[in-house]
Amino acid sequence: MYNIYEAPFLRELCDTTANMYRLGWDERNGGNISYRLKQEEVAPYLDLSRVLRTLPLDFDAGELAGELFLVTGTTKYFKNVAKCPQNNTGILRVAEGGHTVEILWGYEDGSRPTSELPTHLMNHIVRLRADPDHRVVLHCHPANTVAMTFVHELDDRAFTLTLWRMMTECLVVFPEGVGVLPWMVCGNTEIGAASAEKLRDRRVVIWAAHGIFGAGRDMDEAFGLVETVEKAAEIYNLIGTRPILQSITDAELLRLADAFHLVPRAGYLQA
Repeated sequence: MYNIYEAPFLRELCDTTANMYRLGWDERNGGNISYRLKQEEVAPYLDLSRVLRTLPLDFDAGELAGELFLVTGTTKYFKNVAKCPQNNTGILRVAEGGHTVEILWGYEDGSRPTSELPTHLMNHIVRLRADPDHRVVLHCHPANTVAMTFVHELDDRAFTLTLWRMMTECLVVFPEGVGVLPWMVCGNTEIGAASAEKLRDRRVVIWAAHGIFGAGRDMDEAFGLVETVEKAAEIYNLIGTRPILQSITDAELLRLADAFHLVPRAGYLQA
């Protein structure tokens, strides 16, 4: 077996969590990441037949049976992941039947996966239905996006249009738009199911007064989605109550979509 601490997928998670903490997106123990791993990339580093312990799931994750995930731990600080990944993260497998997960590595101090694991797994299920190459779900608390949810209408279309108009890149990065949820209690299957419903045909969902989920085929895509939304929200907050003298129009957004061969979310732009 190779040294798992040198595994590219673990180093990538360590680098990403450190960067997110540096940016202020994941204060204290806020935020979590789940990274779907391929068996062939894990097998050289880990005995996949050795189960350390099992944990229950309070919903049916049967669609993910046999899937492996690298997941940050509950109550863990992102700033500590890189220096002690074995305590702050773990690798788990969804067991046959879909009602338990098998811990294969990590959580060595007796900890558990993030309390948002139900939301992560529900989101993986719907994103894999939409895109078989999907791999990452990333959750964090970027300040400008959270601030925007206090002063902006919590409507998918309205929120999306505002973000698209803040920065030309936004339509290119997330032409399918963003989903927005009102405030809900976190860490349960209710908010997980509501998030998954939004992510069926999007890769970003925003939780009012809480944070954001980004999904992607790799860590860069998920991170880049959040990064772009947060930059647009920052611009929105910088404008504040000052009158807007010019903005990107619907016609211009449609021209942009045409130039990049994109299809904006149906019904959002007026021709």
